Amino acid sequence: MLAAALRDGTAHRQTTFEVFARRLPEGRRYGVVAGTGRLLEALPQFRFDDDACQLLAQFLDSDTLNYLRGFRFGGDIDGYAEGELYFPGSPILSVRGTFAECVVIETLVLSIFNHDSAIAAAAARMVSAAGERPLIEMGSRRTHERAAVAAARAAYIAGFAATSNLEAQRRYGIPTGGTAAHAFTMLHSRDDAPPEVTELAAFHAQVDALGVDTTLLVDTYDVTTGVANAVAAAGTTLGAVRIDSGELGVLTRQVREQLDQLGATKTRIVVSGDLDEFSIAALRAEPVDSYGVGTSLVTGSGAPTANMVYKLVEVDGMPVQKRSNHKESRGGRKEALRVSRASGTITEEVVYPAGRAPASTEPCRMLTIPLARAGRVVADTDGGALAAARKLVASGLHSLPWEGLKLAHGDAAIPTRQIPA
Repeated sequence: MLAAALRDGTAHRQTTFEVFARRLPEGRRYGVVAGTGRLLEALPQFRFDDDACQLLAQFLDSDTLNYLRGFRFGGDIDGYAEGELYFPGSPILSVRGTFAECVVIETLVLSIFNHDSAIAAAAARMVSAAGERPLIEMGSRRTHERAAVAAARAAYIAGFAATSNLEAQRRYGIPTGGTAAHAFTMLHSRDDAPPEVTELAAFHAQVDALGVDTTLLVDTYDVTTGVANAVAAAGTTLGAVRIDSGELGVLTRQVREQLDQLGATKTRIVVSGDLDEFSIAALRAEPVDSYGVGTSLVTGSGAPTANMVYKLVEVDGMPVQKRSNHKESRGGRKEALRVSRASGTITEEVVYPAGRAPASTEPCRMLTIPLARAGRVVADTDGGALAAARKLVASGLHSLPWEGLKLAHGDAAIPTRQIPA
């Protein structure tokens, strides 16, 4: 597209592309915008170096290669702040500039937003299901090594308390946490000693190294014996025990009763093992103190993409739109606001032609904000941005009508009203 547009002179026409989702993933009632900060960090570094251009020379002409060698995104970007909820048709991102510069960054934009928003939406559902109990992201071994860092960031934005990924802590300052694996317990196996004896030796080693506030994994062999060994090794001030298998509801009740009988009344119970929002919700009545979630989280809990698209909606100020069956788009650059009741519960999202906000007699909040101007990032991307996004998700979930937090399949939590250009 770039080569053809450069050849026929259309590459420098002024355009607007929008990122939106025609529909939410099956069964979802809201989406969570995540990835904005990562995109704004990536844009200034998005270049085509000599190696890239040498590869592209296999099929591109010299004019196109020269354009790419000097490529710098110099357009404007508006959109929803990271952490905002979104709904079908929400104009999540508006990218303005020449056709050439906007089309070159399409895959970068979509790959970031489709991945991060899918993870954040799944994480938000898990946070809602867990109530006030903290969740730890533990999915690094279930996804690509680079995606793991982005997933930890998205989960933290959505309300997870910590991650087991140390690179996410180094890069984004996300709190970290984790526990030992079954391998450490089995490492202490001996031919001349039964499992319960070697398990106790493993626990003593872990406590000696990390202190009594550590978390001991108690289900390698027998849970009841494991709990007894854990308290024997650390005493009644043991930080936590973790259960990673079995009938978690039954086991947590038994373990809580056993811990209390042994005097370890403050010892917490951490559960893990293929958890998702549904199994977390099923455990709400059980004495669980925190959850470790891996595979389901980093795969979007059944929705690994947010289904976002990047569509041309304006050329030289003229609205343009697709008419393809079931893939229609609405022409013209857009902005949005969200209407709520006096109580703060949101009732409607209104998408309108940019610069022409409709009057409202009800409380409303503008959603579209400036993110970049002339290629320069104008939104906050420092350390406080992640905390702000985290607060925005929490307030957004709090503002949903109660049925919007249901895990069961259903319509979007609020309707989206489109005001035509």
